Amino acid sequence: MARFMAPFAPQTYALLRIVAGFLFLWHGSQKLLGFPPSAGPPPDWIVWVAGPIELVGGLLVMIGLFTRWAAFLCSGLMAAAYWMAHGTRALLPIENQGELAALYCFVFLFISAQGAGLWSVDAARPRS
Repeated sequence: MARFMAPFAPQTYALLRIVAGFLFLWHGSQKLLGFPPSAGPPPDWIVWVAGPIELVGGLLVMIGLFTRWAAFLCSGLMAAAYWMAHGTRALLPIENQGELAALYCFVFLFISAQGAGLWSVDAARPRS
């Protein structure tokens, strides 16, 4: 297998973390701030439970601050979302439209295990 990207593993991981957090925070922004506009309003309990986790958790993951805990919380939220909203309709994500929730769940789980990496506030903070 070609290893031409191997020297860039830390940078590509940082990009994964940044982009995942950036994309995730907009789900929270949509729920809490109404921007960007959505097709219809979600139930209130989703707005007040998922919205802050998505907005703040996505921001923390994106900038790499308290990354492990923020990503773990986001991963758990997406696992719960999958089984509450999608998994009850059908087992496979392709059938129940839960692909995004499942993918976010495992991307955030990986980020939680891996840590912030390059280009993060966590990397710049002094260790205690």
